[in-house]
Amino acid sequence: MSVSLELSPPSSEFPLGVHRSHARTTAADSVNVAVYAPGVSALAVHYQGRDGAWHSKALADYTHGVHHGVVEGLADSVRYAFWPVETALPDTSQLLLDPYARAIDTVDTESGPVYWSVYVEDGGFDWGTSAPPRTHWRDTVVYEAHVKGLTQLHPDIPADLRGTYAGLAHPVMIRYLKELGVTAVELLPVHFHIDEPHLGPLGLTNYWGYNTLGYFAPHPGYATEAARATGPRAVQDEFKGMVKLLHEAGLEVILDVVYNHTAEGPPDLPALSWRGLAEQQYYRHGDHGRYLDTTGCGNTLNFAHPRVVALALDSLRYWVEEFHIDGFRFDLAVSMARDETNTFTPRHPFLVAAGADRALRGVKMIAEPWDIGMGGWQTGNFPQGWADWNDRFRDTVRDFWLTDQASLAVGGGAGSVARLAGCLSGSTDLFAPSGRTSVASINLITAHDGFTLADLTSYSRKHNENNGEQNRDGHNDNRSYNHGMEGPTDQEAISAARSQTARNLMATLLLSLGVPMLTAGDEFGRSQRGNNNAYCQDNELAWLHWDHDDDARHLLEHTRSLLRIRREFLAHQPHGYPARDDSSYLHWFNPAGTAMTQEQWTDPGSRTVQLLLGSPDGVLDGLVVINGSMDDARITLPARTALEDSGLPSIKRFELRYTTAGDQDRRRGARVGSGETDVVPANSISVYRV
Repeated sequence: MSVSLELSPPSSEFPLGVHRSHARTTAADSVNVAVYAPGVSALAVHYQGRDGAWHSKALADYTHGVHHGVVEGLADSVRYAFWPVETALPDTSQLLLDPYARAIDTVDTESGPVYWSVYVEDGGFDWGTSAPPRTHWRDTVVYEAHVKGLTQLHPDIPADLRGTYAGLAHPVMIRYLKELGVTAVELLPVHFHIDEPHLGPLGLTNYWGYNTLGYFAPHPGYATEAARATGPRAVQDEFKGMVKLLHEAGLEVILDVVYNHTAEGPPDLPALSWRGLAEQQYYRHGDHGRYLDTTGCGNTLNFAHPRVVALALDSLRYWVEEFHIDGFRFDLAVSMARDETNTFTPRHPFLVAAGADRALRGVKMIAEPWDIGMGGWQTGNFPQGWADWNDRFRDTVRDFWLTDQASLAVGGGAGSVARLAGCLSGSTDLFAPSGRTSVASINLITAHDGFTLADLTSYSRKHNENNGEQNRDGHNDNRSYNHGMEGPTDQEAISAARSQTARNLMATLLLSLGVPMLTAGDEFGRSQRGNNNAYCQDNELAWLHWDHDDDARHLLEHTRSLLRIRREFLAHQPHGYPARDDSSYLHWFNPAGTAMTQEQWTDPGSRTVQLLLGSPDGVLDGLVVINGSMDDARITLPARTALEDSGLPSIKRFELRYTTAGDQDRRRGARVGSGETDVVPANSISVYRV
């Protein structure tokens, strides 16, 4: 294939990628091609013309490390890629992808898959009157889900839509999400991704998708067969149609994005894009020229370089403007905020630029605030405008309801209720130093990575044998408790104890201040049979099952009830609740109904507490009573004197709205007077309306 070197019309170094040329001297079908590749002396674009024949053209212009030129005949939906002019084409036919490609096509060959960039013109979708819901942080409830796994087994969704973008936006699924009470779906990676090389020989694939090859391209594997057959624009339109329908239902769409590393892996693997274009600039290197990896994935994108910062910002802006995305969760976000010395800083240029970008204003920005490098744990340290996944919340809640219970069951000791109280109050001590409040805390107990909620109560160790790594992969520190038997059981007492613990975990998550995140399926007790690293299980182990038994239906109804209580409570609080100190209060009482003392907070045997929360300007208060002991607790609800001592108005009575105790549902609606006694069963939570 010869490379054309004829003179070209004037071209531009920006925007990067392929875009319709607006220069007066160009033909109507001309495009401007621009790619950052300072390590290449001369670069050609190879593309397929309308006639199906392949053409090549050298990009004649070079400005600030960007090769650019005007190309005729590179039409919409045409494949293209880049290769150095002075280097022979590779035997594998794998050329270098455009980092700004709007779509990527996969061609299967005898030697393996070959990837091609695909040109797709921006725009052209009819959004109608659809608009982003703009849900306030304090009202947000996040639902983390996998596009395919959520609907792949759903019997009420048409077979041709299951596991797709269209299936996720089917009326059956939207109705379920609305009735559940969540406000946002957080989708595991939907950027174009590929499998790691070691998975193929094992007969496995990368199910989760944290192996990105295209930051501007939706993953076509989640589109319907009809959309894939029609072409990349149809895939885009199906994705946009999903967002449009979710928005019309009042549901936000948050994308889990992976800008910390790329699918090119360690340096011994072939170049697919960035490595062949600008390896020294795109990837972080150590003192001796080797890759410096803070992600555990073989490479780390170098956010100390302006071009990498620009790549991420351009991608984010594209998904907001072109796909109307409402927010992003940043995988291993600390790696994106490391400076030229590889040190995390909340004033990193990327964080500053993201906060100042007009297109990203009001977009939810969520950090996974750690990576595996030195100084990698940064929960609570991201700047204003960001929310953090709160791993301290996760670990503390698991400790209180799981590992402590396991210890108490065999006569051992346990921690006091003090750390759990910090979680219930929104972890304000963790977020205050960065100038943020409890709504910056993304509270979670589970996520895609780790045990499901049901498995936390059923397994004391991981069971990842199906992953092909001799059970070496996945976390060992799970803070789980099998309640006396590993895995499934037909013993009613163990099943009942597991169910109550699951309700305690769910209630703690949904009653705490902050922003709760549910993992899809936890609301009805989905199990992965003890696998805590199902990243490569694209099968029924990781997909959601919708044939619910009585236990699943019971937990689902509990989850819905808790979300209704949360929604009702917040609806009766002033707009500033709980972010402003003058709009909210938290008062802690001991089992006797008087204010907690310092001695009681530090007493490891103190596992019962009452929390009265509300606002001076609100019309509804709530009382949450935690009993983490092995025995029923007789409590005295706060009396008038105790309330007055805390600066609160008197309360006549408390109405029991909810309890996690399995045999106490019949008591819902019971009223107890201020200063009167009530019984909170062992290992349970009771919620009263004031």
